[in-house]
Amino acid sequence: MRSLLKPYAVSPGARVSVVAPASNAKPERMELGLAALRKRGFDAVVGANALGKEPPFFSATVARRLDDLHRAFADPAVRVIFCTRGGYGSNYLLEDLDLDLIRDNPKPVFAYSDLTTMQTWLLDQLGLVGFHGPMVAADFYREGGVHEASFEAALSGESAAIESGEGLRILKSGRARGIVYGGCLSILTFALGTRFAPQTEGKMLFVEDVAAKPYQIDRMLRQMLLAGKFDGVTGLIFGEMLECISPGASLELLDEVILRVFDWFEGPIAIGLRSGHVSRGNVTLPLGIEAELILEDEPVLRYLEPAVLV
Repeated sequence: MRSLLKPYAVSPGARVSVVAPASNAKPERMELGLAALRKRGFDAVVGANALGKEPPFFSATVARRLDDLHRAFADPAVRVIFCTRGGYGSNYLLEDLDLDLIRDNPKPVFAYSDLTTMQTWLLDQLGLVGFHGPMVAADFYREGGVHEASFEAALSGESAAIESGEGLRILKSGRARGIVYGGCLSILTFALGTRFAPQTEGKMLFVEDVAAKPYQIDRMLRQMLLAGKFDGVTGLIFGEMLECISPGASLELLDEVILRVFDWFEGPIAIGLRSGHVSRGNVTLPLGIEAELILEDEPVLRYLEPAVLV
């Protein structure tokens, strides 16, 4: 990973841009999500194509989606970029991302799911801190969809700690320090074998997913393992893993799968961190900055530096 590129801290009242680099969002969810941003004091402007629909499942053509994203970075008045949702399609943008433009105009980008590779690519190539956190038509639109404390801390540069109240629980005890990195497990796995493959090695790795059965999680973890992507990893943190169950199987099956796949791993392992695909209160998890994972009596993930320049 390159030297760290942090955006500036953001205060309520700032102008933010809403873009749709992947799939189209439901109009009613967009309306509610935009209202929620404005209620928080943000001046939310919508990208020209963020409300569009391009068959079979995109928000717009590749060129138009890319133009919206580049315009959001280039506009000096825009302080934060919020994605509408994931879905599918941001992989079409990867080859044509203007890295020079983005390097010269670093901004927080809130995204997860299909947008994982875009986040990790910008982090790997530019050192741009990622914000694995709530999206407009996926989280902001619903009551209680955003974990307010972590959201505000990430943008303001305040100290942040994530504990059991945010879902964190212990699978394997211990302590570790490292650069927090990761995202949606299936998207991380799909990028293997390409030049956009995640550089997970030596990091404190966070992975999450939704509606994947335990054997599918097992398969993805094994693929990452065989690709050497757990080499030097200091600690492992799994997300809420929403609906990652097998009908009729024990609710502990996923825990058992993870511990078996990582029976060789010496560092601490946590699960349940409510960031990304979650049931409620989406926690903002900055990627690219150092944190300490303490899994002892009470689990805690404590960031050791701010995600923004203050």
